[in-house]
Amino acid sequence: MKREYDFSKAKRGAVVSVPKGKTRITTRLDDEILAWFRDQVERAGGGRYQAAINEVLRQHVRHARSRWRKLCVG
Repeated sequence: MKREYDFSKAKRGAVVSVPKGKTRITTRLDDEILAWFRDQVERAGGGRYQAAINEVLRQHVRHARSRWRKLCVG
């Protein structure tokens, strides 16, 4: 380990770039919700709980759009 490091050319922000079509956000979820998603992913053999949350939200949006169209169209 060095005694001193040169940070004069360092950049602030995330070290890992965000893939196109994704946006990095900070959000607060209830502990029980987060625990449930983590548990589901673990029971399924592993994976990413954030992806599971994203998929559930995506399904909800599709369902909500469908219901909204039915209400608007008649």
